[in-house]
Amino acid sequence: MKVNIVWFKKDLRLSDHTALQLAAQERLPIILLYVYEPELWQQEDASFRQFNFLNESLAELQSECQKYHYHLNIFHGDILETLKKLQQNFTIKQIFSHQETGNLWSYKRDLKVKDWTKQEHISWHEPSQFGVVRRLKDRDGWSALWYKQMSAEILAIPQDLKTLQVTKAQLLTPEQLNLKNDAIKEAQIGGRKNALNLLNSFLYERGENYSKEMSSPVTAYDSCSRLSPYLTFGVISMKEAFQIATKRQKELKNLASSQRGKWPGALRSFLGRLRWHCHFIQKLEDQPNIETQNLHSTYDNLDRHTNQEYLEAWQTGNTGFPMIDAAMRALITTGWLNFRMRAMLVSFASNHLWLDWRVTGKYLARQFIDYEPGIHYSQLQMQSGTTGINAIRIYSPTKQVADQDPEGIFIRKYLPELEHISNKNLAIPHNEPLYIGNYPEPIVDEKIARKTAANKLYNLRKNPEHRNQASKIVQKHGSRKSGLKRTTKKL
Repeated sequence: MKVNIVWFKKDLRLSDHTALQLAAQERLPIILLYVYEPELWQQEDASFRQFNFLNESLAELQSECQKYHYHLNIFHGDILETLKKLQQNFTIKQIFSHQETGNLWSYKRDLKVKDWTKQEHISWHEPSQFGVVRRLKDRDGWSALWYKQMSAEILAIPQDLKTLQVTKAQLLTPEQLNLKNDAIKEAQIGGRKNALNLLNSFLYERGENYSKEMSSPVTAYDSCSRLSPYLTFGVISMKEAFQIATKRQKELKNLASSQRGKWPGALRSFLGRLRWHCHFIQKLEDQPNIETQNLHSTYDNLDRHTNQEYLEAWQTGNTGFPMIDAAMRALITTGWLNFRMRAMLVSFASNHLWLDWRVTGKYLARQFIDYEPGIHYSQLQMQSGTTGINAIRIYSPTKQVADQDPEGIFIRKYLPELEHISNKNLAIPHNEPLYIGNYPEPIVDEKIARKTAANKLYNLRKNPEHRNQASKIVQKHGSRKSGLKRTTKKL
């Protein structure tokens, strides 16, 4: 029997699913396929918390399929071996799946699948899921392409598909893939319904002060959309999020200015960040090796280390710097952290502790439920100062206390040992030794460490070849917000 396959990856939905829609246009029976890949879940960037979110989303997709009398076939094993077994029982004509810009493991896996489909004369169609362009020649006009794709029609769920049941749809447990509980206690729950509810509450209730409150961990948990893990696992499409937010934006324009409040600014910021989401993933799509190599090769000369004492203190939230430690413990507990705190954690690890971003990056990847490789590695390098084209950012962890948590609400929640420290000394709690308890001394001298790191980074930028390579990086990866061609190479 001739069949087509729709391979679900990180696109766990039926709505606005281009791969499914393309398959629906064909007359052949369809095998809806999801494969648990054990090797994927043994990678350094995979974790228990991510798997739980996946399973919750997969279970909802399974229920949605049943509603339409569609069969979702769930396999366990290597994807290529799974396809070969299916080919023994069927004649696979075409495979449909969304493009994935994942980690190096998934990139190499997809290359193997591509080689096999060519050998078997099977057409593999990979429509874009985000505003990411495969085989992009340069960034000129990229923004215009992004807006065009985000404005395209939302695809309805195909009706009356003839789907085949070739195996039972049985979910695996984390234990079956040797994933150990990672101490998460307040995780977001997966699934499309939760995604839509969150987006609605953000656009109509929680998000008015988004622009102002996104930076502080005190307010960010409520004022941010919290949509990131749902976009990562594809339970809602980027296009859907963009158009729902745009609809809300149009509703606001019909209101009197006195009734709009701070919503217009909040919506502009949110829509801008949806675009930035794809902008950063595009970097990894265009250059997969940024997961393991400095974007600018001049920074290969940095002597960053893997000091185990420093690394363990940072990983467990025991560096002696309250904002750093509270942020890390919050991340361990919830699986999420606002952007400013993420940037601060990376900057502190790479600069104050002088740790290699490749080591700290894998640890952080496991903590983030919303781990998106393209965003993750682009930001790791940006905050570590190795892109060669971005301003060097070295956050002062003491200043961040005054700026983002002056009353100690966030810090005291995650560092109860500092409960009795006064607000005045919250950034430097050892000024009140009677109340410090067992909280550790600062692991480094903050000012000396920051100055030392800045000097090393800025000295490398004095290299005559630095500017030449930086210009090429801008041309390849730089933002083109206007959608127009860049007319200057000035940095």
